[in-house]
Amino acid sequence: MKLALTPPLKPSHWLEAAEPSGIYAAPLCGRQRVDVLVVGGGFVGLWTALTLKQLEPGARVMVLEQDVCGGGASGRNGGFVMSWWPKIGTLRSFCDEGQARFLGESAERAIGELGEFCAENGIDAHFQQNGWLWTATTPLHVDTWNDTLAACERLGVQPFERLSAAEVARRTGSAVHLAGVFERSNATVQPALLARGMRRVALDGGIEIYERTGVSDIQPGRPALVRTAGAEIEATQVVLATNAWAAALPELAKLIVPVNSSIVVTEAIPLRLADIGWSGGEAITDSQLMVDYYRTTRDGRIAFGKGTGAIAYGSRIGPVFSEDADSLRLTEADLRRSYPMLGDVGISHGWSGPIDRTYDSLPVFGRLAGQDNIHYGIGWSGNGVGPSRLGGRILASLALGRDDQWSRCPLVERRCRSFPPEPLRFVGGSLVRNAVIRKERAELAGAVPAALDRFLARFAPAGLEDKS
Repeated sequence: MKLALTPPLKPSHWLEAAEPSGIYAAPLCGRQRVDVLVVGGGFVGLWTALTLKQLEPGARVMVLEQDVCGGGASGRNGGFVMSWWPKIGTLRSFCDEGQARFLGESAERAIGELGEFCAENGIDAHFQQNGWLWTATTPLHVDTWNDTLAACERLGVQPFERLSAAEVARRTGSAVHLAGVFERSNATVQPALLARGMRRVALDGGIEIYERTGVSDIQPGRPALVRTAGAEIEATQVVLATNAWAAALPELAKLIVPVNSSIVVTEAIPLRLADIGWSGGEAITDSQLMVDYYRTTRDGRIAFGKGTGAIAYGSRIGPVFSEDADSLRLTEADLRRSYPMLGDVGISHGWSGPIDRTYDSLPVFGRLAGQDNIHYGIGWSGNGVGPSRLGGRILASLALGRDDQWSRCPLVERRCRSFPPEPLRFVGGSLVRNAVIRKERAELAGAVPAALDRFLARFAPAGLEDKS
């Protein structure tokens, strides 16, 4: 079973700030035997390893990362720590009420737990629990959250607060925001600082981590035999926590498609941010399918991201997921539209990154067919910073063969709509993406999108939030 080895992605601003030296440990060499081998050193892999060690302190747990912890999706996202309440309608499509509420409450609780983890372990990941503003930037998007709020109320929870148009404009610092709701529990972090901090805690706890150690082959069996350029590892259990790179395996490629997202970061402008009133530290998104997501940083920058949605033939992780010029132009254009009064402010950093997108934008967990000791958790769809903590619990329970609320949760072995094979995946996906771009540009300009664009956009996977 071959895995894809790809060149390192361009380091994000977050990673450069977290590890300015760029010096990392040597890769693994030799022959090893472990109880659990975790492939992937991002949030999902690290939470899995930490949970495994907590549940089974005597187990030998090893994490292998082909780049460095924080070099992949976990260190190049927007740093939004969100719940699953915006996806409650989708959860209810395959969960009963009790299960949906359990997952929604667990994801919300994970946000506070992340802050506690950072405080207890001395990780200064810039954790701020100042909430999230879900906004409308065109009249067509006003109140598209109503069904989600109603679904929450039917479960007896009210995580969202409606805000007046004036309040949304005031708190975001921009009059392009016409309406919105506020979820108080949400937070932001500097994601690479979090990933590097989790790595330190894992090492201190006896977990072995090897970076620059890409897995090229997994030979199923008991134990499984895992090969890298310089090592062979016999593993009783294997956990695949490889995010978008999982699309290299045909069985998993059906469940996800890697799409890119891009972020631009401005120069530090704390006084300008204060002048426009954007001082509350909230995370903000609009309601486009190709969502804009943005927040301020501790040193007074704007980190502005967009789900730019570009794909690559064969789902290979390459330049489009590292620094895609066209995607970065789309992202900066939306920044300038949202904050025209900051048109003279320069861009200091920009990068792209991969998102492992499922059709419904929720993750799926399971075992590879015929291999009850090779487990996977994929499909975070742009919301993995907080929910990855739950993913670690699910994958640890599966790897240890535990029968508990995590191994039995409805995200495990759930039936998911699959993506088509190539070349239809690339050709059809590109057609749909371009139609979505044209449709949403027209809507933001107050024009009526072309009928063909509206039709093609219906085939796009679900977004970050459930919208009516």
